Amino acid sequence: MRRLSTVRDQIKGWDALAQRISDALELLELAEMENDQATIAEIAKDAKKLKRLIDQRELQLALAGEHDQDDAILAIHAGEGGTEAQDWVQMMLRMYLRWAEHHGYKTTITDTTPGEEAGIKSVTVEVEGPWAYGYLKGEKGNHRLVRISPFDSNSRRHTSFAKVEVLPLLDDDIEIDIHPNDIKIDVFLSGGAGGQNVQKNATAVRLTHLPSGIVVTCQNERSQTQNREAAMRVLRSRLYEVELQKKEAQEAEFRGGYVKAGFGTRIRNYVLHPYQMVKDERTGYETGNTGAVLDGDLDPFIDAWLQMQVGK
Repeated sequence: MRRLSTVRDQIKGWDALAQRISDALELLELAEMENDQATIAEIAKDAKKLKRLIDQRELQLALAGEHDQDDAILAIHAGEGGTEAQDWVQMMLRMYLRWAEHHGYKTTITDTTPGEEAGIKSVTVEVEGPWAYGYLKGEKGNHRLVRISPFDSNSRRHTSFAKVEVLPLLDDDIEIDIHPNDIKIDVFLSGGAGGQNVQKNATAVRLTHLPSGIVVTCQNERSQTQNREAAMRVLRSRLYEVELQKKEAQEAEFRGGYVKAGFGTRIRNYVLHPYQMVKDERTGYETGNTGAVLDGDLDPFIDAWLQMQVGK
């Protein structure tokens, strides 16, 4: 029913836009016949507004995936670069939290593994809001940072990497077959936030799905039950993503264009030295305002990727 309602709203929006264009064309024809320059100028202004609305709706065509309107699970992992990479993960976490805040999305950090000296080794965040997965799905891949290291006493330039994963947060009515005997459950003392309770009791949960080898941990909730439920949500989404990739690979093989999917592809460069530039490797979109990007201004990059999906 929710999907039906969404489709109906989309159709109504397109119909209303088509009617506005039709009315504008009829009015323009009359204005040109009467040489009404004031009306023609007003129609020209409205035409620009209609063009923006068309662009926005064409962009939404790229959000036609089965789960694009759903909430998302965002995970960031440190790659090559040691402490630098772990600090980069922390910077990226702030960037995505700020982006979510700009859009009015609710965020919940479900798991954090701190770095040895600074930063974060890995972090998992649930992002709740309309179309969260649809907008974030293009962010998965490797993100490369180039800067003068604040951890290098010689002030040398360092390159570090972080990997982003984005999964749909599945509704409970989507069946994912997970046999209890296929899951190994470990509990341990939490090192995350949550007050004294999580420090004194074994509240953190690690789930290992034995057939696939997928490991999920959650330690940021106050109780073991809450952490287990959160970990199960992530595990269901990861298993769903694995099956989805298998299906897409099989369909691509039938079409003769299969390229192995993975998160190893570098999608974006963030250069802070010797010049200021953030550039997307896929779309070519770039900006010199690195401060705004790191403060969550990701919409131009997301929009450029979505436009590429619909061939604009």
